[in-house]
Amino acid sequence: MNQKQFKELLLQSLEHEMGGVKIYEAALKCAQNEELREEWEKYFTETETHVRILQDVFSAVGLDPNEKSPGREIIREMGASLVKAMEKALAAGDRAAAQIVACECVVFAETKDHLDWQLLGKAAKSMSGPSAEALKQAYGEVEDQEDEHLYHSKGWCRELWLEALGMPAMLPPPEEKKNVKSAVGAARVEQSRTSH
Repeated sequence: MNQKQFKELLLQSLEHEMGGVKIYEAALKCAQNEELREEWEKYFTETETHVRILQDVFSAVGLDPNEKSPGREIIREMGASLVKAMEKALAAGDRAAAQIVACECVVFAETKDHLDWQLLGKAAKSMSGPSAEALKQAYGEVEDQEDEHLYHSKGWCRELWLEALGMPAMLPPPEEKKNVKSAVGAARVEQSRTSH
């Protein structure tokens, strides 16, 4: 495995989780739906835990969690731009629109987060020794949560948009009711959702 790129993936993943905490703080200010607020409060807490888990991985693999890289800086700026978008939407005064913007920002962030953890899981499988064990343990703790964050957030975003369009919406979304935690589960819900 390319160790330079592995280190870069870890740096970006940690930065993205740290930015995720700020993204959920901003999203919670935009949340109008009480069930969505509860969901995001849960994800906020889990994201704070993911930061600590990744910091532990840095310790286990002997890397500095404060090390800078160009990619890490870009990830920081991307997160800050999502926070800024939510703040701008909230300042515009339309609370329902701000909630949709926040949902979209969460989906953007969780898509990258989900990818990072998929890659970390694959990296862990190709490694050996204490570093590999630390990474495998971290991946095992986080994987299901990241799946839920992504697929449930996409469902919320879709249903809030449908509601805003004046179309039939299911709130909370079916992903919540069926506790979707996989791409296959999300596809099944989407398929059943569009057939009605």
